[in-house]
Amino acid sequence: MSACPLTVTKRLNVLVMGVGSILMMDEGIGIRAVEELKRRYRFPDNVELLDGGTSGIELLSYISGRDYLIIVDAIKSGNKPGTVLRVEGEDVPARFSSRISPHQIGISDLLAVAALTDELPKRLVLFGIEPKEIVLGIGLSQEVRGGLDHLLEVIVEDLRRIGCIVKKLEEHEISQEESIWGRV
Repeated sequence: MSACPLTVTKRLNVLVMGVGSILMMDEGIGIRAVEELKRRYRFPDNVELLDGGTSGIELLSYISGRDYLIIVDAIKSGNKPGTVLRVEGEDVPARFSSRISPHQIGISDLLAVAALTDELPKRLVLFGIEPKEIVLGIGLSQEVRGGLDHLLEVIVEDLRRIGCIVKKLEEHEISQEESIWGRV
């Protein structure tokens, strides 16, 4: 049995891509989420996790040919800071048209080019957190840091819903190393 089936014979080709700038506090939540997913879970070989940073069109080769694309980013929606949000389908490219940071212009362009060249993944989902602080600085606000565990849970739940076998690592298996930027 496959680790992440679309049908009995085809496995989904999945990309979980965190985007944002870790130099702009809560704007880096997509990158931090991908780091924590890699640190806390084990994924099947057909699920790739990618730090997309502030790149845009350069990411086309990474999303091309995917069946399922999950983008993780800060989402400004007027909700309370730390609120976890989910957007899917055609609403994903529309969400990037209301930009809160320069990298979102690149993601908007990336999705537009992928649609024009027929390289847009079959299914799109955007997960994010309502930011509190998008200012120059390292680290996450207390509110966004408080929502991180829930964000990770809904991403993993979504992957499991589509049939991916995601294993939560035991406490002794989780790396205690800090990134060069410190603890999340």
